[in-house]
Amino acid sequence: QVQLVESGGGLVQAGGSLRLSCAASGRTFSSYAMGWFRQAPGKEREFVAALSWSGGSTYYADSVKGRFTISRDNAKNTVYLQMNSLKPEDTAVYYCAVGPKYYGGSTDSSRYDYWGQGTQVTVSS
Repeated sequence: QVQLVESGGGLVQAGGSLRLSCAASGRTFSSYAMGWFRQAPGKEREFVAALSWSGGSTYYADSVKGRFTISRDNAKNTVYLQMNSLKPEDTAVYYCAVGPKYYGGSTDSSRYDYWGQGTQVTVSS
């Protein structure tokens, strides 16, 4: 059974940093695209970042480009989201997701097959 568990969320002041982790179990995900999405209260889930199965390509939403970095550690079956220079508008529940095998990555949430339960990130002004 595939399971994704996010951690690392919390409360941080504007300008601060957080690193989210997503630990996967039930399958080795080194050959799968991975993504991060977020959902703020009253808003739809939106794309944040994606990483191709090879790790050679990354994709970011314009709103986080230059501030967030997605990466993976295949030995730990874990994907990370380093978030720097956080802003109040980054406040949301952050979800990691697993995409198709040998896939380059996508901003489309419908392309992802497995999802974590989410971790809350709150940025105070």
